[in-house]
Amino acid sequence: MTEVAATDPIITALDLPPGARLDMRVPKKALLEQGAPTATDKRAIQDGIEEMQWIAALKPNTVAIPAFVNEDRNYSEIAVLSAMLRPEARSPRLTELIHRAIPYPVLLITLSGSHAALSVAPKRAAQNEGNKIVVERIVLADEIDPGAPSTIERSFLESLALALQPARDLSTVYDGWLVRIEALNAARLSGQFVLANEADRIDRRRAALEEHARLLREIAQLRAQAGRAKQINQRVDLNQKIKAVEAAIDRAKRLMLGDVE
Repeated sequence: MTEVAATDPIITALDLPPGARLDMRVPKKALLEQGAPTATDKRAIQDGIEEMQWIAALKPNTVAIPAFVNEDRNYSEIAVLSAMLRPEARSPRLTELIHRAIPYPVLLITLSGSHAALSVAPKRAAQNEGNKIVVERIVLADEIDPGAPSTIERSFLESLALALQPARDLSTVYDGWLVRIEALNAARLSGQFVLANEADRIDRRRAALEEHARLLREIAQLRAQAGRAKQINQRVDLNQKIKAVEAAIDRAKRLMLGDVE
């Protein structure tokens, strides 16, 4: 499956207006100059990226949605990019480098084999550092099968259209995509794709996702300790802790659906 064929369902799902489309190849040289702070990163870009495309530029004059600019954030434009990665690519690092290389918000589609990932990265101006931009975090949904999406993935794709995003300004559009990526990640844990529009529900689900990730790290450490434990009382104590964390993981999953407060 080619990059175009594999990413087409996602690009189609975004339903971007023709006036915003660019469909331009991005030379790797540009990324090497802007987004590779170390020699290792330069090699990762050179060896890991097959091709990059600038799919669209969402600006007030191309999508009829106002910009949002203040002293901390600049949403005068959203870039929609796609990157085809080679099998040996360091996908997480390349995703980070692409987001860091571009000063304005990016909606990034990456393809590795037949699976795609979609990511966003909220940015802000660095304090007391001139024009430097800081990536606050990267929110990513990976292992999406665009050619044969699961029921949850299909619901996710159906939620991505630009016209379905909150459109007070370009910052709310970007936040809309971020919330949908979080909804997909939550659905893969809870079994149900649920869009939340209320700020408190969005915040609770985000906190539940973060807590779930933390608990997974904790339970992995506990299981490793239990596997090394020599004394029975140590194993019993660790197993009790594991059961408590398992219960907390279950609660985090239910919080993602809003089933508990």
